[in-house]
Amino acid sequence: MKLIFFKTFICYFFMMFITHSFSGELKVKSGDDNLMKSENLKKAYFAGGCFWCMEEAFDKIDGVKKSISGYSGGHLKNPTYNDVIYKDTGHVETIEITFDPKKISYNELLNVFWKNIDPFDKYGQFCDKGKSYRSVIFFENSKQKKIIKKSLREIETKFGTAVVTLVWKFDKFYEAETYHQDYYQNNFLRYLAYKKACQREEVLNKIWN
Repeated sequence: MKLIFFKTFICYFFMMFITHSFSGELKVKSGDDNLMKSENLKKAYFAGGCFWCMEEAFDKIDGVKKSISGYSGGHLKNPTYNDVIYKDTGHVETIEITFDPKKISYNELLNVFWKNIDPFDKYGQFCDKGKSYRSVIFFENSKQKKIIKKSLREIETKFGTAVVTLVWKFDKFYEAETYHQDYYQNNFLRYLAYKKACQREEVLNKIWN
């Protein structure tokens, strides 16, 4: 019985993978820096726990050109994954979003961020606990900071409790190791097993739905 269930599970998620791939939901991301200049694109930086999950969430959004997993907010230059997770570097798992401001605004990106995190967990996100998994919004200018603060206050008013998501001035983004990029696509079944074990969707539905 367990074997039949396992085979059914594998077949189901394999079909999901094929469906997503051919429907265009899984984006192929380009590392061409000229894209920024030619299309007048902008960038935004968010930390919402596991950067694999945040990549998946933002890659689905129309107007988002690409997302890159990395590290930001700390003092150590050129950190590795082990540095960030096991040492006190100050960095958090972060994603760099490249987006088209003609199709999606910064405020709309911020709304996507909120809907994919638990803004009331000060110890991390979902099953990932520790400083490197804290939720953080990085601002690059005073305009962004005002948008973030206003959005944060609206959530606190709605839920009647304090939001613990941090708001930090952006300084430097360090791209994570290659195997972390597009993990949700390249390691589809392992990623789904991890995401399910963390009960990420269940927690998000409880908060936002």
